Amino acid sequence: MGAFVYILRCSDGSFYVGCATGDDLNRRIDEHQSGLRGGYTYTRRPVLLVWSEHFSQVTDAIAVERKLKGWSRAKKEGLIKGDWQGIQDFSKRRAGKPRKKPSS
Repeated sequence: MGAFVYILRCSDGSFYVGCATGDDLNRRIDEHQSGLRGGYTYTRRPVLLVWSEHFSQVTDAIAVERKLKGWSRAKKEGLIKGDWQGIQDFSKRRAGKPRKKPSS
């Protein structure tokens, strides 16, 4: 069965990250377009699908969705463009120092 993780660009320019279980991503996008389920995209229609990826395991898709929701706008734009170097650059800490590992 699997699931899709997707990013929509909303009419206000914001991004929405979602997950659609099963193999019918188009149906889920249509639900966003029609406002059928309400929520974040309801007042930001029309929406445009700008990125998606299918995962064979639903748990993997949910993990990726959660990760992407925590990404900055710049990292999401890099993913949409396929700019892997840009994603790496935006992933670096601004202070340039490695994070301290928590003590056990």
